[in-house]
Amino acid sequence: MGKTLTEKIIETHLIEGTLERGSDIAIKIDQTLTQDATGTMAYLQFEAIGIDRVQTELSVSYVDHNTLQSDFKNPDDHRYLQSIAAKYGIYFSRPGNGICHQLHLERFARPGRTLLGSDSHTPTGGGVGSISIGAGGLDVAAAMAGESFRLKMPQIVNVFLTGSLPDFVSAKDIILEVLRRIGVKGARSKVLEYTGPGIKTLSVPERGTITNMGTETGATTSIFPSDQITKQFLEAQERGDQWVELIPDGDAVYDETIEINLNELEPLIAEPHSPGNVKTVKELEGLKIDQVCVGSCTNSSLRDLKIAANILKGKTINQNTVLTVSAGSRQVVDHLIHSGEFAYLIEAGARILENACGPCIGMGLAPETDAVSLRTFNRNFLGRSGTQNAQVYLVSPETAAVSAIEGKITDPRIYGKLPKFDMPKKFKVNDNMIIPPLTPEEARKVEIIRGPNIKPLPEFNPLPDKLTGEVLLKVEDDITTDHIMPAGAEILPLRSNIPEISKYVFKAIDESFPDRSLAKGGGFIIGGDNYGQGSSREHAAIAPKYLGIKAVIVKSFARIHLANLVNFGIVPLTFVNKENYGKVESGDKIEIDLTTIKSGKVNMKNLSKGLDIELTHSLSEQDLEELMVGGKLTLIKQKHLK
Repeated sequence: MGKTLTEKIIETHLIEGTLERGSDIAIKIDQTLTQDATGTMAYLQFEAIGIDRVQTELSVSYVDHNTLQSDFKNPDDHRYLQSIAAKYGIYFSRPGNGICHQLHLERFARPGRTLLGSDSHTPTGGGVGSISIGAGGLDVAAAMAGESFRLKMPQIVNVFLTGSLPDFVSAKDIILEVLRRIGVKGARSKVLEYTGPGIKTLSVPERGTITNMGTETGATTSIFPSDQITKQFLEAQERGDQWVELIPDGDAVYDETIEINLNELEPLIAEPHSPGNVKTVKELEGLKIDQVCVGSCTNSSLRDLKIAANILKGKTINQNTVLTVSAGSRQVVDHLIHSGEFAYLIEAGARILENACGPCIGMGLAPETDAVSLRTFNRNFLGRSGTQNAQVYLVSPETAAVSAIEGKITDPRIYGKLPKFDMPKKFKVNDNMIIPPLTPEEARKVEIIRGPNIKPLPEFNPLPDKLTGEVLLKVEDDITTDHIMPAGAEILPLRSNIPEISKYVFKAIDESFPDRSLAKGGGFIIGGDNYGQGSSREHAAIAPKYLGIKAVIVKSFARIHLANLVNFGIVPLTFVNKENYGKVESGDKIEIDLTTIKSGKVNMKNLSKGLDIELTHSLSEQDLEELMVGGKLTLIKQKHLK
């Protein structure tokens, strides 16, 4: 029986376990990436482990999230990150150079390699045939220290593409179609592996768009084969020597198959407030819009901006609509300038933003009150834009550009044929904004620079046999990490200051939560299905831990958040019978007996209602060991101090 591409790469990196679906495995990590919103904490954790240099083949620190410098906090963090990179053998991509996923695809991602990133959209690297997985910062710090990455062996779904895309339909519409079919929970514990004749029609940047936003399905990662299309891309980036052909066997067996005929696709749109609320653009045509944002790690490639520029050529955006453009890298901007297409954007009225995440992460350009914002981004969670009552829709660059001209949601096919544009045979390669690692001898002389906002890590102590306290909050299904630990210009600069950032936990749901939690000595959270979906931000676990949260009991967890809870000693438990979710309310006093946790079953007493409720978990022996000593960092430090 043949193997899938996913199985082939995992097998060559397998340290523990087997390819049996759902089994616990550990894999070797070749590359890591961090960005500045999660990187400060990841490197504080790496320092705490106590080794002299990263143990990976390649590690890169990008600055792309917290680039708004309204006071000293963000630039201080950037200075800290640059000194850390110099000290420990890490590449450093300077502020303004571009967005981590776009840059990594251009300059570092390699077929057949494993990449672990402290950002949930790390699967962008799957566009070149890399197993690229998003994780919490502590997992990335551990990988940099040479530790394997542990996960459940995922099921593998064959997304079989046929045909080719019509004019004004793009890769964004392919992944929106996947989301329309399976939603934001449909690929949990799965890998989406793209095959079929249709993949030959998609360039690497288009593939990257699809693997990037595959994160929103809950997938562990997404991947395309490394084929002649990949080879052309790597050669154009002066990395042709890194290419290797990697394809699934002809008789590979998949756990599921999704078939998509690209000929039949039309422009799609995700309504507020979920990437899974997908409709056709035609269904919403005519809705007045106030803002259009083109960019983000999903749609900021040269191809995407060339399309937008050529649609806008010779036109002016609607007088009641603001258009912003944020390129994914300096390479993209350089090409647009030399081709003259950058002028098309400026002359049409676009506001040109820095090569960074910007409005996607709520870092500036918040929409006005009650605005409708059309964005080429990957998430439209409530309040993520920085404006609580804004209505954010997700679309392709084609739909965004045409709608910006019209001032309303518009099916871009009304423009007839897609404007012609040329992609370069060779990209302009200039890595002068990426600082390479120092030699070990030079690195030893480097002093780490810490600003006053960078605070030490909190203590993580072993867990007792019994947890008692009050249910402090009960929430519904699909709670995101944005709900738990918001982003935005006010909060992101506090990422290296846990006491301060903890004041914003659950701000969008219950502003009293932090004070109540501290006053009561901590307690418990009750949640529904898919708790913790979205960003990999481990602050959604560290900050609740600082507030005293002892356990989170839900119907089901999102993968990365579950791992982050374990990493910081918060017990993640699920209801054996989901109907028991209705038998626990905010304010109830509960007691959880952990003495039986190794059996997979845990008893919870609802002392307020006199009920016994059975709970379970999906944790491995390694997870349980980490959890009971207070978290992963404690265990790794013990190992490296021996």
